Parts: sequence; structure tokens; C-alpha cells
Amino acid sequence: MINRRDFLLSVGASLATPSLGAIEIPAEQTSHQPTRSNPPTKPNFIVMICDDLGYGDLGCYGSKIHTPNLDAMAREGMRFTHFNTPNPTCSASRACVLTGRYAQRCGVTRVFFPYDKGGMNLDESTIANVLKPRGYTSMCIGKWHLGQTPEYLPTSRGFDHYFGVPYSVDMSPLPMIRDTTILEEHTDRNLLTQRYTKNAVEFIQSSKDQPFFLYLAYSYPHIPIHASDKFRGKSKQGIYGDAVQEIDWSVGEIRRTLREHGLEENTLVLFTSDHGPWYQGSPGMLRGRKDTSYEGGCRVPLIASWKGQIPEGKVSETWTSNLDILPTLAALSDAPLPEKPLDGLNISSLLSGKKDNIERDVMLYFSGDDWNVYCGRLDHWKLRFAEHDTPPYDLKPLQGRHTYRLAHPELYDLSDDPMESYDVAQANPQLVQQILERVDAKIPSFPPTVQQAYQAQQQLVGNPTTSPGARPRPINTKAPPWHKT
Repeated sequence: MINRRDFLLSVGASLATPSLGAIEIPAEQTSHQPTRSNPPTKPNFIVMICDDLGYGDLGCYGSKIHTPNLDAMAREGMRFTHFNTPNPTCSASRACVLTGRYAQRCGVTRVFFPYDKGGMNLDESTIANVLKPRGYTSMCIGKWHLGQTPEYLPTSRGFDHYFGVPYSVDMSPLPMIRDTTILEEHTDRNLLTQRYTKNAVEFIQSSKDQPFFLYLAYSYPHIPIHASDKFRGKSKQGIYGDAVQEIDWSVGEIRRTLREHGLEENTLVLFTSDHGPWYQGSPGMLRGRKDTSYEGGCRVPLIASWKGQIPEGKVSETWTSNLDILPTLAALSDAPLPEKPLDGLNISSLLSGKKDNIERDVMLYFSGDDWNVYCGRLDHWKLRFAEHDTPPYDLKPLQGRHTYRLAHPELYDLSDDPMESYDVAQANPQLVQQILERVDAKIPSFPPTVQQAYQAQQQLVGNPTTSPGARPRPINTKAPPWHKT
């Protein structure tokens, strides 16, 4: 653990040697001169999160989509190559970011819809709740997706202000809300990124003389994808590329505003995604997509910048999680942690460059649609021990869905096999057992519903002849003719 004073003193301007997966980013010149007002005594925080942006959708992660502002942010800060969410769906992943706790602890086990009256458990503390006693003003802009009735909206969850939509762009009606007032019953989806950006810039300008926290949740590139007239057709990568380029423009506007007000040296900016891509977008050569527990569904970009405080151009290959955001911001602001135990870790020593690694216990991979845990990862070893029997991205009701325990758990060495192509469980039986035992030890700390689902899962073992990586066949299905050959 490292406090803010040590963090600020420990940072140098070191450059990391490019490693496997690193993309060289061309230099760009900037000419903005800041007009600095009295600096606040605590750091500002900006967390930007996209909806369904894939690991391979940014230039600095190997994409052909032109993202100069995010590439510059990576060049001037730190880029993470092993940043994961434990839940590959929208509502659950956002609960992890804002609470530092697995979504299943927060009562978020599926995506919330317009007809839902509930949301994330009201006794959970968000980042905004944690920072408020330290004098922070906070605003949530964009997609919320953790409950739409007034008691679940951001202004009841620690945020001072809210401007955005309550859920995903594929849901209707899609109202635009300011605080708790509906401004428009059916907002123009083409203008969402533009309007989010305008409100974000205005919030920074009005809050520049006090510590602030901005949570900016873009609605894209979730389908149905939209972009403003200014960006439509610009990317040559279809409407998906257009939406990503408009988000990149927005990031540039945010960073330009920080420069103009002399806030770069006192503002930590984080850019990430909630999970992997849906039907379009690139998981960056990783297996799987949204709503799967493969890396393509759970590994996402993370770029961090803080002028003078984060080493420039560094690439971190340390395993980190979106659960780590809350404890890290709390440490940097000297804010007390919530009473409920956290699942994330303070990674400020990684951001400062003081450490290149951080020790952590087994990490769990959940589904965003039920109470089941599917994988356990210990460092770069990932064990898949369960799977459900319905196809990913299935939009039909989940009635009749079953989660099976794999008769033969699959072990993948993500350091050598990031695409999860080669099951090495038979060669590492002790490691398989160790990970299973660590997962078993964590389960009793979860709500009874998770414990019951885990016990039921162990009683429903799939067909032992199922091939590695295949969706499990139920017990009573006939074995294929090749199973004895």
C-alpha cells in the first residue's frame, strides 16, 4: 500500500521497453499553454468507460481505427495489457467499477431493463460516496444502468449531479435525464457523445478550483451504433469505427480542457471499457466476446495518464481488475474505505512505477446473467471449471438455462496462450487442484444465492466426453462415436 505523498515522490519519467503486444505510437506535438488557477489540494479523478469497446479497438492496442487522442494519452501515460472485468455484461461490470466489489455481492446479476424497478443494492458505497467526505464534487455523465428509479439514480448514490441515459441504447424509450428530471422522453441517439462531452467540459470548468470526480460513461460502441454527422462515414471502418473515433475526439476535448486550466498535473485520467465487444468490434486476437468468460469478453483496455506522476510510455503487463479503481482512488485521496470488504486492490504503486507487480489471490470470473462463477485465475493461469448450456449473446429469456460443471476443468497459460487454445490441465494437476481449493475458500464469503448456485453447479456435471473448450453436453445425451478413439 502506498499513500498519496509517497506516490507523488516516487514517480520518475522512465520509459518502458516495448514488450509483446506493445504498439509503437507516433509522437504528436501540443502547443496549449495552461491558464492555472489556484490548484486544489487533492487530485482530481476522471474515469471514462465505454460500452462494448473491445480490447483490440484502439490504435494503441493494434486497431486500424484512427484514435490519435487515446494513442497520445497512452504515450504520455501508462497502458495496461492485462486489465480485466470479472463480469462480461454491462450492469454487472459497472457495479464492479463503482464499488470495488464483485457485482454478485451488490445484487447485480443481470442487465437492468426499462421495466425494472430495482437496481444495485442501496447499501453499497460508490466511488462518489467514498470521495464526498474528502470534499469532492462529483458528476456522472452518460449511461448509468444500475437502476432507473430515483432512489437508484446517481444523485442518490453519492453523485452531486447526473446527465445521461439510464440504460443501454438498444432499450426503449431512452430518456435523457438531468439529476432526476427527464429532459426528453426519446433522446437523439446520434448526439449522445457530443452532449456528454459538452457537459463534461462544462463540469470541469465549473469545478476547477476544488477537487472533483467525473465518471463519464459513453453509450457506444454498443449496438445499435450511432455517430453525429461530424463523424459519420469518417473512419472507413463503418459506423462502429465512426463511433470509436467520436469517442476518441471526446477524450481529446477532455484532455484539452485540463490543459487549458492547468489541471493536468493534478488530475488522474483513466480510460477503459466495461467488457469485450458484442457482434461488432475486435477482441484483439483474444477468444470470446461479450457475455462469455473467455478473455475476449473480460479483458479490456486501460489507459492511465497523470502528467508528472505516471511514467510516460510505460506498458504494464501486471494482472489488474476494474475492481481496483475504487481502492486506488481512495488511497490517492486519503479517503476512508467503505465498511464492506472490497475485492479490489490499491494499485497506485503500479501507476507510480514504484512497483512492476502486485500480489493477489485467485480472481473469479462470473457471468453477468446469473449467480454462477465459471473460472478462477491465479496470476497468468486460468482455470475454466463451468459453463452454461445456451449460446452467448442469446437475447431470449434465460428460463431453462443450466450451468454445468466441466467433467474435466480446462487450464490455460495466458502468458503463452492468450487465445485460450491449449488446455494444459493434464500436465498441471496440482495447479488445477490449488486453484479449485482457492475458489472453494472464497465462495462462503458471498451471498447465499452464490453459494447455492455453486453447490448446485457441482452436482450437475457435463458429459465427460465433451471436448476442451466446447459447450458442455448434458449428462443424459448420447456420447459421440469418436469418444473411445
